[in-house]
Amino acid sequence: MTELGLARSSYFYHRARLQIADKYAGARRAIADIFELNHRCYGYRRIQAVLNRQCVRLSEKVVQRLMKQECLVVAKPRRRRYGSYLGEISPAPENLVNRDFKAAAPNEKWLTDISEFQIAAGKVYLSPMIDCFDGQVVSWSIGTRPDAELVNTMLDAAIETIPADSERPVVHSDRGAHYRWPGWLSRIADAKLIRSMSRKGCSPDNAACEGFFGRLKTEMFYPRDWRATSIDQFTKALDSYIRWYNEKRIKISLGALSPVEYRKSLEIAA
Repeated sequence: MTELGLARSSYFYHRARLQIADKYAGARRAIADIFELNHRCYGYRRIQAVLNRQCVRLSEKVVQRLMKQECLVVAKPRRRRYGSYLGEISPAPENLVNRDFKAAAPNEKWLTDISEFQIAAGKVYLSPMIDCFDGQVVSWSIGTRPDAELVNTMLDAAIETIPADSERPVVHSDRGAHYRWPGWLSRIADAKLIRSMSRKGCSPDNAACEGFFGRLKTEMFYPRDWRATSIDQFTKALDSYIRWYNEKRIKISLGALSPVEYRKSLEIAA
C-alpha cells in the first residue's frame, strides 16, 4: 500500500466499494427505457412521475443524477417559425384571448396556427387546433401546401368534436391569410364560433400554440435525421407523434397525466 501512497484502510475501503453491486442498476435500466420510449424528451421530473406509476420510488435528485451519469440529455429548443401573414386583406377581429391561455373547461378557447417542416424530400405543413383547457390537440391536418384546404379540413374536424349542447369556443389565430379567406369565415359563422386574432406581428399573443410547435420540433423533429425520409413517411411519423402527445405524453401540470388521461380522470369525453 505504501508504494501507492495509499493507507491500507483506504485501499480496502475502496476495493469493497467497487465490489458492491450498483443498487440503482434496475432504476438505470427503467429510466433509459422510459427516456427512449418517449421520444427522448422526458426530463427528470416526468421520468420520476413515470417511475412512481411503476411503484419505483426515487427522489428527483437521484433521477437527475442517474440521467446525467447515463448521458440522457433532452434536446434544447431552436427558434424557427413559418409565417403566413400577407398583409391586411380584411378586417381583423379583436384579440379576445389577450394572452390568457387558461380555460376552466374544454371547448372554451381554441388556438391554431401553421408550422412548416423542411426535410430533404420537401416541405410539410401542420395545421392543429389546440384546446387551452389541457393542451389537447383537438384536430389536425398535414399537407405539402399551406393552403385553404389544409386549414379548412382541420377546422371541419374540430367542429365535429363539439357536443351539441356545448358552448361555442373562441378560435384564436394569428393574422395569417388562411384565417381571413371566405371558406374559413363561412365555416366559423355556420358553427357559431367566435373569432379572435393576435396583434400584427406579435407571436406572444399566440404563445401557447407556438409552445406546442416548439415542443413538437424539439422532441420529434430536430433530434432525428430525416434525409432518407419520404413525405409520406414523415407525415405518418408526425401524425403518430401527435397521437402519442394526446394519449400518452404526460404533463406535470395535469398531475402527471396525458390530456386524454386527464379528461378520463374528470369523466370528460376525450
